[in-house]
Amino acid sequence: MLSLAFMQRALAAGLVVAVVAPSIGLFLVLRRLALYGDALAHVTLAGVALGMLTRTYPVATGLAFAVAASLGMDWLRQSYRRYSEMAVAIVLAGALALAVILLSLAAGSTAEIMAYLFGSIVTVSPTDVAVISALGAAVVLCLFLLYKELLAATFDEEYAGVAGLPIRALNVVFYVLVALTVAVAMRVVGALLVSSLMAVPVGAALQVARSFRGALLLAVAFGIVSVLVGLTLAYELDLAPGGAVVLTAVALLLLILLSKRLRRAE
Repeated sequence: MLSLAFMQRALAAGLVVAVVAPSIGLFLVLRRLALYGDALAHVTLAGVALGMLTRTYPVATGLAFAVAASLGMDWLRQSYRRYSEMAVAIVLAGALALAVILLSLAAGSTAEIMAYLFGSIVTVSPTDVAVISALGAAVVLCLFLLYKELLAATFDEEYAGVAGLPIRALNVVFYVLVALTVAVAMRVVGALLVSSLMAVPVGAALQVARSFRGALLLAVAFGIVSVLVGLTLAYELDLAPGGAVVLTAVALLLLILLSKRLRRAE
């Protein structure tokens, strides 16, 4: 399997996604914004459709749409302070409608559209690997440099503001990082399953971790296992890679929940 060039590219891109998606997903889950990634994935899909329509690099247009939408959702959250989840619902509805219209107009083949919807291990190009690696490295570097600040803003935003942290700027940076993560992950697992890879490994990690750092490391570990096993199953059984990766992550979560239940019963 590893002797094939396209599988080498798929695994390289998949490992980047396995590190980045759960890392940013942990912050999202603790902020009670697990569906934020889902909304941005639909926005990114609309950007991809525009790229196909205008014959430009779809990942670039998808990334531009995702960054713009992340900033827009932050602005909407300020407008709906008591109902911040409304921002996600509004953007999700608008993005899905726009994506449907643009996809119907796009000149791309059905296979190309399906690749962006559900992921594809065959169509990951060397350019995709380079872009995914660069964006993934940027996200990880920002998380490393702003780790303490983002952690403080995640657990107690008001206290962090009183302590002098630039909360608004931190939030903008964080939501841009989420947009980058969605753009990175979509090429591997597809737009419809991006948020799952950002949430399910985190859910598994939170069941066993005793600290934030422990949850972060475990979420990344579960993400890596999910990608490696999922892509292997996708290759061997000719399955959709996104579905195989996410089902592996769900299976890991269920095994952890079951083992905890059995230990309690003893």
